[in-house]
Amino acid sequence: MEDKNVVSVAYHHTGKSTNTNNLGMRAMQARVYEKRNSKYLLVKAPPASGKSRALMFVALDKLANQGIKKVIVAVPERSIGRSFKNTDLTTYGFYEDWVIDPYCDLTSGGSTGSNVKRFVEFLDNPEAKVLICTHATLRFAYEEVADDVKFNDTMIAIDEFHHVSAADNSVLGTALKNIMHNSTAHILAMTGSYFRGDSQPILTTEDERQFDKINYSYYEQLDGYKYLKSFGIDYKFYQGTYLDALEKALDTDKKTIIHIPSVNSAESTKDKYEEVGHIEDAIGDFQEKDPNTGIDYVKRKSDGKILKVADLVTEEGRDKVQAYLRDMSSADDLDIIIALGMAKEGFDWPWAEYALTIGYRGSLTEIVQIIGRVTRDSSNKTHAQFTNLIAQPDAKNDDVMVAVNTILKAITASLLMEQVLAPELKLKPKKDTDANLSGSNGGNETGIIRVIGLKEPSTQRTKDIIENDLPDLKAAILQDTKVQEAIASKADADVINKVLIPKVIMEQNPDLSDQELEEIRQYTIADLALKQATAESTTSSSGDDKKFLRMADKFINVDDLDINLIEQVNPFQRAYEVMSSNIDSKTLRLIQQTIDAKKADFTEKELAVLYPQIKKFIVDHNGEYPSKDSNDELEVKYAYALAKILNLRARKKAEQNG
Repeated sequence: MEDKNVVSVAYHHTGKSTNTNNLGMRAMQARVYEKRNSKYLLVKAPPASGKSRALMFVALDKLANQGIKKVIVAVPERSIGRSFKNTDLTTYGFYEDWVIDPYCDLTSGGSTGSNVKRFVEFLDNPEAKVLICTHATLRFAYEEVADDVKFNDTMIAIDEFHHVSAADNSVLGTALKNIMHNSTAHILAMTGSYFRGDSQPILTTEDERQFDKINYSYYEQLDGYKYLKSFGIDYKFYQGTYLDALEKALDTDKKTIIHIPSVNSAESTKDKYEEVGHIEDAIGDFQEKDPNTGIDYVKRKSDGKILKVADLVTEEGRDKVQAYLRDMSSADDLDIIIALGMAKEGFDWPWAEYALTIGYRGSLTEIVQIIGRVTRDSSNKTHAQFTNLIAQPDAKNDDVMVAVNTILKAITASLLMEQVLAPELKLKPKKDTDANLSGSNGGNETGIIRVIGLKEPSTQRTKDIIENDLPDLKAAILQDTKVQEAIASKADADVINKVLIPKVIMEQNPDLSDQELEEIRQYTIADLALKQATAESTTSSSGDDKKFLRMADKFINVDDLDINLIEQVNPFQRAYEVMSSNIDSKTLRLIQQTIDAKKADFTEKELAVLYPQIKKFIVDHNGEYPSKDSNDELEVKYAYALAKILNLRARKKAEQNG
C-alpha cells in the first residue's frame, strides 16, 4: 500500500517531539511557553502534540505572574473536557500542578441552563480560578452576562479554535471580537487544523494581526516521534457502490477507522445501518455482539481470526461502545471502528494506523482531523495511512462534473497535506556573494534555500504573511474553483503562477499594495514548487558533485535556482498526473471540454490582476495587442480579458451618458 501512494513522506523518528525538558515540556509546549507573556496567542499544532498541557503551563503562569485572576477553558464538546482534568506537572519539573474544582468543570454534566448559572457564579466568585466549559456554554453565558468588562483580568482559552467563525451570524465569533475590543482579557486560541481557506475565516484579518502565532508543523511533530517512520495518502476510485469496492480497499491487518459517507451525500446508499452490515460482511462473518461492551465480533475470512469491531453508527447501544473505547488499554482491545461523524476530532485511539474514508470531505479541517487520528506515535506501527475511496466519474452520467469536482477537491486536498507534512523551508534572496546551499531538500541543515531574483520582503505585513500565513494561503489557492479547473485542463504554468495564484492572494488580503502582492506571490509559488521537488545528484568526470531539483518535468541545478525558472514550473503537475492516470481518456476529454468553455469567464479580481500584465505585454510587443489565436495560453487569456475590460468600460460609459 505504501508504494503506490499519491503522497508519501518518510520520517527520522528522532524522539525530539516526545522528549521533555527540565520543566516537563515537550518541544511544542516549550515553544508556546516562551510566548507566555503575549496577550493574544494563536497556537497551530497537530493532534497529539500536547496542546492541552501547553495551555496549562501558560495559564498557570498567567495566574501566578501576570495579574490574571481567572482562566476559562472552552472546548467544542463535553468529551474533550477530559483533556483538561487534574494533571501532575510538578513531578516532571514545573512549579505547580493543574487542579480543577469539580464544581467548575462544566463538561462533566448538568443542563445548559445550570451550567450557564455556574459560569456566571464563577465570574462573580473571587476565589474561583479555573473553569472548563463547552463552546456553547461560553456562548450562552456571554449573552447572559452582557458585559464585556466582566472578562477583565481573565484568560480565555479556546480549544479547537477552528469552530469559531468571523461570520456575522457566529455568536461565539462575535463574543470573542467584543471581548478583545472591550476588555483586558487575554486569549489563547489552539487548533490542529486552522485553515483560513475553509468557507469562513475564524478571525477578521485586522483581529488576527493582533495575535502572536506559534506554528508547530506536522513535519516537526511526526519527524520527532519514536516509532512512526512514514505516512501515506492514497485515492481509490470506484464505479457503482462503494460497498463493492470495499474489500480491495480494506486491510484488516491494520488497526482501522472506517468513516462512511453522510446519508445526504451521493456516495451513501441512504441506509447507514445496512452499510455497517455490508462492511462487516466484507471483513468476515459476524459472530455476536458483546452484551456488556456493545463490541461486534467478526470472524475474518482469510484465517478465521476473531476481530473486534466498534460500531459507532448505530445509535442503540452506542453508549456502551463509547465507554469501552474510553477504557481501552492495549492494541489488542480493538481492531476496527466504523463511524459516521464520530471518531474524528478529540478522539484518541493511539493504536489506529489506517483511516479509510468513503467520499470526499468538504472541509480541509475535517480531513486534517481524520488524518490526526492515525498519526499518533505508538509502538504497534511504523506507517500511518489515509485512503480516500471516491466515486469515478461516468461520462454517460449527467452529473459527471459533480463527480469530477469532487475528485479535484480530493486530489488538491492531498497536495495541500503534502505541503503541510513536508519539512519547513526558509526561502531567501540569493546575493552574488552567497554560495548556494545543498542538502536533501535543496537547502542546508537549517532548511534555507536561496533563490536568484527572489524579492526581499519590503514591509512588515509581507514578512508576517510569508512567515506565518503561507499554509493558509496555499489552502485557499487549492480550494479555489478556477485553480482546480486549471489543474484538470493542464493549464500553462504562466496562467497558474501569474494570474490565478495572485488572484487568490488578493482575495485573502485585499489591502496589499502591488509590490506586496508580487513579493508574496513569488514566495508562494516558490514554496509550492520546492516543497514537491525531489533532490538528485550526479558526479561529473572531474569528481564534482552536482545537485539538482526535479520540479514537475524540469531539472534545475541547485546553484542556479532562479525565480524565473520556478515561474515556468506548474506546481500542480502531479495532481493532473494522478487524475489522468485514474480516469479514462474519454471522461478526461469531456472534463477538459467543459472547462475550456468557461475559459473566457473572468472575475473582477482576475481582471485587476491581469490589467497591468496586459499593459506590460503591449509595451513589450511594441504596441501589439494580445491575440486570441496565439499558441501561448497566457496571451490568449490576456486577449479575452482585454476584450472583457473594454466591454465593461463601454457599458459603464454608456450608463453614465444615459
